[in-house]
Amino acid sequence: MSRLIAEPSHATPSSRARSAVRGGLFGNFVDQVDIFLPVIALAPAAAIVLGPDAAAAQTGLIFVATLFGRPLGAAIFGSLADRYGRTSTTRIAIAGIALTTLLIALIPNHGVGGAATLWAFVALRFVGGIFLGGEYSAAIPLAMEWTAPRRRGLLGGGIMAMSPLANAFIAALTLVLVQVLGADAYAAWGWRMPFVAGALLAAAMLWYYATAVDDSPISTSSPRRPHPLRDILVGPFRRQLWQVFVLMTGLWLFTQMAIPVLTGMLRETPQVGPTTVPSIMLIATLASAGAMLAAGAVSQRMGRRRFFVVFGAVAIIAAPLAFAWALVSEGGGTVLAVTVVQLVTVSAYGPVGAYLAERFPAAVRSSGYGVGYSLSIVVPALFPFWLPPLQTALGPVVAVMVMLAAASALLVIGAALGPEPKRSAALE
Repeated sequence: MSRLIAEPSHATPSSRARSAVRGGLFGNFVDQVDIFLPVIALAPAAAIVLGPDAAAAQTGLIFVATLFGRPLGAAIFGSLADRYGRTSTTRIAIAGIALTTLLIALIPNHGVGGAATLWAFVALRFVGGIFLGGEYSAAIPLAMEWTAPRRRGLLGGGIMAMSPLANAFIAALTLVLVQVLGADAYAAWGWRMPFVAGALLAAAMLWYYATAVDDSPISTSSPRRPHPLRDILVGPFRRQLWQVFVLMTGLWLFTQMAIPVLTGMLRETPQVGPTTVPSIMLIATLASAGAMLAAGAVSQRMGRRRFFVVFGAVAIIAAPLAFAWALVSEGGGTVLAVTVVQLVTVSAYGPVGAYLAERFPAAVRSSGYGVGYSLSIVVPALFPFWLPPLQTALGPVVAVMVMLAAASALLVIGAALGPEPKRSAALE
């Protein structure tokens, strides 16, 4: 696999390290842009593109297809990265992202394709999700292996901050296109432009990895294991995986409750309404990006395990109360409350990039990182199926507050089950 694309030219170790770090940062930005594209870019055009019947549900189906592809991609490409090299695996995954995103831009609208339009989206997003799962399973561990120990926390926070920044980028691009083209033109053909932009970003990252990034000495000098996926699922590293799974499940629950659920409930409140929600979430999301960066740096000083335990202990009270506050506040108070919700929930992602890389040795690092990060998203992402019955039983707001408290508890338990990683030492 490593021979499929020519290796980059030789460079000094420091320049090679910087290239890999930049690749991890901007590669995750490209990855996150592709994840959020269908949700944000299709929203103003869903009725035309997908058909007038249940367009919101259809958009949700497309997003779920992506989510189900990601764990599969992490399992496939994580194992390949551990066995054959992280850089060549990243290149193949990014090439797949570029191709599937470009093909989506070519799908005919519902008026031409009928029901086949929706299923073309679902199929391409599922395949794209496989490549997405492969990209971060290889690229982020590679960046961590090239990073000096004292900087891993800060880099992890920067990598995780790419998610809210990508969200904000797509929202801003979509808003500009709707304003410039007009709502009708955007729905007819303009929605394709964000997908073309996403494909071009991925193509640029492919060129970058092909010319500037190669594998770290840590991964190339480590003995290869013939079955890294089996080793993390049922073999000698299974305890690390399932401990990480508990912690990450708590974080993904934070994500689902604090972003899509909160967004939907704000749209239904009379003091906010659907027109002002995007601007509120944009401000809060940008604040969370800065908080993630800070959280990664703080974890380098106080310890990753201690950070997660302390954060979860605070969030078990603060997150439910902030959520309830956001739904009853008005004006600037709503902006502040929603920002607080983001700060006491999703900003906990800051240390994740460094923490997951530190929890697995080099021989299974991509498999452990990718599967631990992706498999845990499945149940939280299916909240449209299990949250409504809970809300019927407990009430709409109380049910979400309970789930935020449960997410905090899972974060504490997951962190407590694992040791404090050797954050000041070179990765194993």
